[in-house]
Amino acid sequence: MLLGVAMLYVATNFPDWGDPNSPASLHLSPHYIEQAIPETSVPNIVSALLADYRGYDTMFETAVVFTAAMACFFILRVLGCEVSGQQLYRHLETGILIRSARRINLPLGSSFKRVESVSQRYDFITAKVCRLMIPFLQIFGLYVIAHGHHSPGGGFQGGVILGSAWILLAISHDLQSACDRYAERKMFVFVATGVLIYAGTGVLAMLYGGNFLDYSFLGPLFGLDPVASRSFGIFVVEVGVGFTVMATMILLYNFLASAGRCDEGL
Repeated sequence: MLLGVAMLYVATNFPDWGDPNSPASLHLSPHYIEQAIPETSVPNIVSALLADYRGYDTMFETAVVFTAAMACFFILRVLGCEVSGQQLYRHLETGILIRSARRINLPLGSSFKRVESVSQRYDFITAKVCRLMIPFLQIFGLYVIAHGHHSPGGGFQGGVILGSAWILLAISHDLQSACDRYAERKMFVFVATGVLIYAGTGVLAMLYGGNFLDYSFLGPLFGLDPVASRSFGIFVVEVGVGFTVMATMILLYNFLASAGRCDEGL
């Protein structure tokens, strides 16, 4: 209660909402608006602000996403569990369930569909429509990451789109079919790789004589002038953010949908 009262008292000293004479409006905002393109060659001022001017903060946001994924793994994941040797197959025309002691590789065009539980239903139209949509969603997610510093988007938004495309596959088909394409181990590699790409870009800037995350010193590495190298550096770290966000979404869905076993989904 004392802390809350203190916070309310301090809040009375903040500038009024939208006050044009506040310090942020007099110094920070005009500089970002006027100098973002000359200094970073990035038309999207928001991306320039997030990935360059306050790159430290965004890097640690990515680290927080990584930490969340690891925490959920240790809390939710059931270690040492094995997928049951028995597999269920549903005849699509009659709905009859057949239980097999081993997994069967179904031929293309088979009238049987592997299912994860007795309650799971297979909808032909939903599965086919989702299968047609997913490649376009993935292309759009990559576009959002690649053009995030020139148009609305970025690593967080593109990573969410890529992760959502995988979740759509898992919901419309089954979790094991999705995991066959996105192995759990690979997703953990992507989670860590995204953070390493971001932090590694900052370390490279230091090796070339600049400050941490000062992309302008990466010009000799990229073969660009200092301003253009800042734009390309923003793109590189956005790719790292996209990796971490995408893999974290996939892992969280796997853990929550299967009660930590990653064998049977929703």
